[in-house]
Amino acid sequence: MLIDVSPYAFKIGSIAVHWYGIFMAVSFLVGSYYLYTMGRKLRLDEDFLLNLAMIVIISGVIGARLMFVLTNYPEWFLKDPVQVVKIWEGGLSWHGALLGGFLAGWPYCRRHGVNPNIIADWTVLGLSFGYIIVRIGNIFNQEVLGRMTEFSFGRWPAQLIGSFIGLVLLIRFLYLQTKNLPPGYQFWSFIWYHQILRALIEETVRDNPLFLVHYVNDRWGIGFFTLTQLITPFVVAFAYYMYKSTGGYGYGGYRRGWY
Repeated sequence: MLIDVSPYAFKIGSIAVHWYGIFMAVSFLVGSYYLYTMGRKLRLDEDFLLNLAMIVIISGVIGARLMFVLTNYPEWFLKDPVQVVKIWEGGLSWHGALLGGFLAGWPYCRRHGVNPNIIADWTVLGLSFGYIIVRIGNIFNQEVLGRMTEFSFGRWPAQLIGSFIGLVLLIRFLYLQTKNLPPGYQFWSFIWYHQILRALIEETVRDNPLFLVHYVNDRWGIGFFTLTQLITPFVVAFAYYMYKSTGGYGYGGYRRGWY
């Protein structure tokens, strides 16, 4: 979706504040506040919750940027390393963010005797909400573009399609919060459904490079296989395995011994 808008919310001298960065910060705040609120209801230590949120956010951003650069512009690491850190210009990988946050947050929870599955469930609200508004931020940055079609609307609004997927998953999360579900179900099923919806819908109409099998229908503006589509079977298999092996068979408490 191409709209003639400025990527900057405002400027203070030579410092420019991007809409993308604002939306990203808002998603962090919403997700952290929800995690903190839920944790305090279970009387988890305040310092633990705040430290966890900070660790996951920082690790997620680092993982998101490194994965994006590695899969799109690996030459930056040697030719233009400064460009690697310019996250305010956009260019973050969803999968890198999840991996970075997971690798840092999961062992941190276990070291403090807290069931990481329950904590992971609480992150789904922030992940869903973040996907909604960060995709809108992509519009301001003129990125995550859809393919051109031969229909009257021209280009697929890939960013808004992504936002809609996030909205569906957010509604699903809020509905499931009223159910008595085993620890980990919300998070791992979120990963499952998000990956499938993104691969089947968003990636199919998104103007991304194709790998292995190259198919493009110019009239409909669809194509496959993108890198995300190719890794989808592995991601959903991992989500299923993790759910079954770390909490999918029962309901536990949140303290040590309920893994």
